[in-house]
Amino acid sequence: TNRPDILDPALLRPGRFDRQVAVDRPDRLGRKKILEVHSRGKPLAGEIDLDALAGQTPGFTGADLSNLINEAALLTARSGKREITQNELEEGIMRVIAGPEKKTRIMSEKERKITAYHEMGHAIVGHLLPNCDPVHKVSVISRGQALGYTISLPAEDKFLTSRAELTETMAMTLGGRAAEELVFNEVTTGASNDLEKVTGTAKQMVMRFGMSERLGPRVFGHDRGQPFLGRDMGSEPDYSDEIAREIDDEIRRIVENAHQTARDILDERRDDLERISEILLVRETIDAEQFVALLEGASEEEVFPPESSSDSTEEEYPSEPEPVNKPTTEPSPSPPRPGYAGGMTDMRSDRS
Repeated sequence: TNRPDILDPALLRPGRFDRQVAVDRPDRLGRKKILEVHSRGKPLAGEIDLDALAGQTPGFTGADLSNLINEAALLTARSGKREITQNELEEGIMRVIAGPEKKTRIMSEKERKITAYHEMGHAIVGHLLPNCDPVHKVSVISRGQALGYTISLPAEDKFLTSRAELTETMAMTLGGRAAEELVFNEVTTGASNDLEKVTGTAKQMVMRFGMSERLGPRVFGHDRGQPFLGRDMGSEPDYSDEIAREIDDEIRRIVENAHQTARDILDERRDDLERISEILLVRETIDAEQFVALLEGASEEEVFPPESSSDSTEEEYPSEPEPVNKPTTEPSPSPPRPGYAGGMTDMRSDRS
């Protein structure tokens, strides 16, 4: 079961089901071993490093890794290749995380531009804040319900998350909305998922993690679980109305501070924001090395050689939807365990 807390205590008495075994997501070594099993008999190219691939898939379950290899094998067969290369594996990762490309979704030029600036806002803020996970890829290609995405991958598996990491990740998450405000003087519905994430994070910082300077190291409320199987449908909070107002004020303050941090960074790097966003519009996808080089001042011609056109930045693959199980993600980062962006996701499909 995924909910041992709602089992009848009589079942858990000694002599019955008296031992509980928690099966968490595999760590990097575990993911490598699982990949070895699922890639057995598959024609992998000689340059494929399964250890590096395991490092690119934090938070993936065994089923996710199986889907990744299967997706890569299908793409290889459809494209007429004899070996699974890194390109197919990269696309397999993206399909597991965000679904196949939606090439039939046609956006207006205005929407594409807003999406490009939105995603580049995430990327620039995340890159310049030291406690954010490194940016792995930025794209304005639609996948699943997302119009574009920015992916950040932790350098290693995480089991704890500091207050600095939470607040800076919140600033990165709000970087898209801040970029829209700064460049277009308006905001769109594309930031709705971002707002949900940061509100949930701020709420947990105040009510669960004791990270509020004003309210101190205290826990407010209880996890009531799901309202079924005997769980309470609702109950009164175990704190006063005055404390509830202070909690609301603290949540607002934390979110506003993160938003202001993002605004300040993008205001200072406004030229980079506009220059690289325009490049993203043409190239559609920018990987980590290209992004860092552009942010450090390299020209588009230096980063993308003449033979590298916008059509070749990513290999073309069939876009028919395939059954894919996405890694389970939580809207808030509580429980620091291997996952995207400290619990992100995070992979970030922000333009939903």
